[in-house]
Amino acid sequence: MKVQTVIWTMASLLAFLNPNKSSAQDWPNLEKYKKANAELSAPSENEHRIVFMGNSITEGWSNANPNFFENNPYINRGIGGQTTPQMLLRFRQDVIDIDADVVLILAGTNDIAGNTGPMTLEQIRDNILSMVELAKANSITPIVCSVLPAYDYPWRPGLEPNIKIPKLNLLLKQMAEEQGVMYLDYYWAMADERSGLPKELTTDEVHLTKEGYAVMEKLVQEAIAKVIQNEN
Repeated sequence: MKVQTVIWTMASLLAFLNPNKSSAQDWPNLEKYKKANAELSAPSENEHRIVFMGNSITEGWSNANPNFFENNPYINRGIGGQTTPQMLLRFRQDVIDIDADVVLILAGTNDIAGNTGPMTLEQIRDNILSMVELAKANSITPIVCSVLPAYDYPWRPGLEPNIKIPKLNLLLKQMAEEQGVMYLDYYWAMADERSGLPKELTTDEVHLTKEGYAVMEKLVQEAIAKVIQNEN
């Protein structure tokens, strides 16, 4: 038996004996909010349940200002490091099945960073479009959020997000207009002259300080009030 065949056979045997290594991997991280979702009570009669779908920028919001979520009917479903295909896979569990009335979709920067492999800007846009379509099909009002400015990624420098993010945001804005849904533009409220985040708003060129979240909170509450008014 050739050495290559022996190696392949051993690898196959190990995969059979330890299936959790790859086939049972929870790639979209459905387990993260599974228990929290199950424990959620149904929305009250006049409640507009708002779900925030996103990555670490969304997840970190609850740590930076927990009162923002605790004092409002807001549910944080951000997971650090996630890309749009991962969010799309958990969209039903973490948005639709918890009776969302409005969903804010803030995603795409980790796709540009290549966190789960190469992605074109069009593929990122299309994944967010799929989330928008799922929301609309289930009577949920989607708000498409612009990707936040980033001059560079500290964990993967040299990918020019300061050039790619504005191009992606243009695609997202056009898509939102075509779908007849709101586009929430954080980008131009936060970008500096480098097409990045100013120092007072960020900890590392990507993630936000409390001051950064304060800028977003003002914009998002205005957007939520507008879409709820339109629903009524």
